[in-house]
Amino acid sequence: MNNHKNLLVTTENYIATVTLNRPEIRNAFNDEMISELTAVFKQLGQSDEVRVITLAAAGKAFCAGADLNWMRAMADYDYDENLADADKLAQMLKTIYKCPKPTIAAIQGDVYAGGMGLVAVCDVAIAVKIANFCLSEVRLGLAPATISPYVIRALGAHASQRYFLTAEVFDAKKARQLGFIHERVNEDELQNRVAAICAKIVNNSPDAVKTCKRLLHDIAGETIDDKLIADTVKDIADIRSSEQGKEGVQAFLQKRKPDWLS
Repeated sequence: MNNHKNLLVTTENYIATVTLNRPEIRNAFNDEMISELTAVFKQLGQSDEVRVITLAAAGKAFCAGADLNWMRAMADYDYDENLADADKLAQMLKTIYKCPKPTIAAIQGDVYAGGMGLVAVCDVAIAVKIANFCLSEVRLGLAPATISPYVIRALGAHASQRYFLTAEVFDAKKARQLGFIHERVNEDELQNRVAAICAKIVNNSPDAVKTCKRLLHDIAGETIDDKLIADTVKDIADIRSSEQGKEGVQAFLQKRKPDWLS
């Protein structure tokens, strides 16, 4: 899976790592990188050899948003071309967000504009303390429209009101306080911390983890009514009667490892 111009992809011990590999332009993305990310996450999401995916980046910046050369080309697009182009980015973000495997953003540097969307669609985000974050679109006369559903969920509506409108830069400490990232670590601790979280996930039932991801997407923000309660009742009944559900409980009672760890 390494035949990519803009990405490095490796898989070992059920852990896949997708590395943005355009360090010379701060891992800014263009239509080619967007296409590669979409295809890779679709493939990894369906692979039985993968239980968790880390999204990392080479160089000093995690992702600076859109490639300037790509943006120059877009300046000459007509409305329909802009719609089609924006839809490719939207589908890439949706693919990562809906990926049935847990995703972890390993943020080793600055995150700007569209890069904020890449972080927001991941399930867990760990950043180094020196990383800075910015929704810079309004400085260019643009708006963070395509990434907004995910960034608003991750950053919160009130904080998004400020940073969408001001394009202020905020640091990892503020990102952690706002809940946009889950942890901030020293640079030399990032790899080990991400590896530790991956190890936790790999030990869990793959089917149960997949169900949890779907629950998080389906239930967040929904009204707690009879239909929602009925849906969750069905979900727990389904997982209890599943092969891995039965195996996990039996393994616990018999004080042995479940078969997904064998």
